[in-house]
Amino acid sequence: QDVLDIEVKPKPSRPRWYERHVQPCVAELLGSALFIFIGCLSVLEDSGGTGRLQPALAHGLALGVTVAVLGDI
Repeated sequence: QDVLDIEVKPKPSRPRWYERHVQPCVAELLGSALFIFIGCLSVLEDSGGTGRLQPALAHGLALGVTVAVLGDI
């Protein structure tokens, strides 16, 4: 009687090639482009008093936004 009560669970489907290879590459490309772009823009208008703080904050905030937006991929 116990043998008949066993449930057969279906195997989870494998992710498609797009989800395995293309999506991570696109996420890496977008994240790196945003990170570098924001960092370069923060240095363009360097006011004398900010020093190294402005680029550091810009890179940190860009990284936080990138992780929040692209983290699910």
